[in-house]
Amino acid sequence: MMATGFRICALALALGAAMVSAGATSAAAAATAEVAASPDAVGFDAARLQKLDKALAKVVADGRVAGMSTLLVRHGKLVDTQVFGKQSLATGQPMSRDTIVRIYSMSKPITGVAMMILYEEGKWRLDDPITKFIPEFKGLRVISGVDDKGAMITVPVTRPPTLREIMSHTAGFGYGLQDNNPVDHMFREKRVLAADNLPDLIHRVADIPLKFQPGTDWSYSVSVDIQGYLIEKISGQKLGDFLAQRIFQPLKMTDTAFSTGTAKAARLAALYVGDEKTGKLVEPSTLFGGGVPDYVNPPGLESGGGGLVSTLGDYGRFCQMILNGGELDGVRILAPRTIALMGTDVVPQAALVKSNGTASQRFGDSVGFGLDFMVMKDPLKAGSLEGKGVLSWGGAASTWFWIDPANDLYFVGMVQRLGGTGGDDLGLMTRTLTYQALIHPEK
Repeated sequence: MMATGFRICALALALGAAMVSAGATSAAAAATAEVAASPDAVGFDAARLQKLDKALAKVVADGRVAGMSTLLVRHGKLVDTQVFGKQSLATGQPMSRDTIVRIYSMSKPITGVAMMILYEEGKWRLDDPITKFIPEFKGLRVISGVDDKGAMITVPVTRPPTLREIMSHTAGFGYGLQDNNPVDHMFREKRVLAADNLPDLIHRVADIPLKFQPGTDWSYSVSVDIQGYLIEKISGQKLGDFLAQRIFQPLKMTDTAFSTGTAKAARLAALYVGDEKTGKLVEPSTLFGGGVPDYVNPPGLESGGGGLVSTLGDYGRFCQMILNGGELDGVRILAPRTIALMGTDVVPQAALVKSNGTASQRFGDSVGFGLDFMVMKDPLKAGSLEGKGVLSWGGAASTWFWIDPANDLYFVGMVQRLGGTGGDDLGLMTRTLTYQALIHPEK
């Protein structure tokens, strides 16, 4: 499959135009970064970088995803951007850099930045107990086992979770994305993720036991939706309004919100899942135990943990702001030390080893978790070519990103397939293919 992406040559830069194989320019990419004179100018070998492009094209050609768009930026300069496949298989509409996608858990770092805006204003501290702001959590209990009838046995919390633990998934809350734990089963039973609004979500969570005593383990959780409620309570604004006023509008992330609205609805990509029998891509009829939101109309529940839609260019601007130490185009969102704090592993070593991290990255000496970002502490020991201190995460529809301060680069990948992409993890694959092409990192 041929890419509609482009690589910039020196002549194109001199003319002030990005040459695309389809003959069009990308407003989203141009707004995100100045184009590099050549890959070599920022340390990349152009021939080796083609391995990345070919691998991405093959993922789409093999039918693993319907469409894909990617963005690689170094030193604030656009190195490579690619677009493959379809935004919708039903209509045949091609994927574009302006296609709006559901970023799901890539909402989490954005919510984390919103939390840190309030942190810088002195509104909360990392070691504040959650009960200081959410008294509904004063009666939290912890599962200690199940009886012979399968009912949960619980004990009181030794202390309330802290906001540091809320932001690092060590508070003990469940999520319900899977059903392999009695706590997660209860999240599904109470349909927490289908709550009417954030106060309703808090009400439902308050009656569910924690998975473990706060600070003793790591478990991916509903805690970023709890952060969304905290932002509303501390700021006195709706979460969506706070994000728009304090992050999206200042950063010119014009297509990032909790819904597209009718004017932009045609740009929203279709969502897919692999059919268990045929393996072919089909649109899901249910999602997380409930219906599939349309993402066109404003939702009742503004989910800071997974409810935002965005575009390749918009999320690139967010990544560049983080990479710049909290500033972009003269607009400062956070202080450099605050960004450094978010990228510092805050999880106790014993908890990281006990939890063993995620399916694709194992926690321990080399990989940890900061404040709403996963943190790469020792890439070579982890078996990766990326730089030390990389911040990253991904979304349920297989979107991914990483931000590499050591090499001054970021990468964003947008697809729309739930449950993985039927093969190699795209986040890990693209890391290897990106860094094998970074031959001269000193440039």
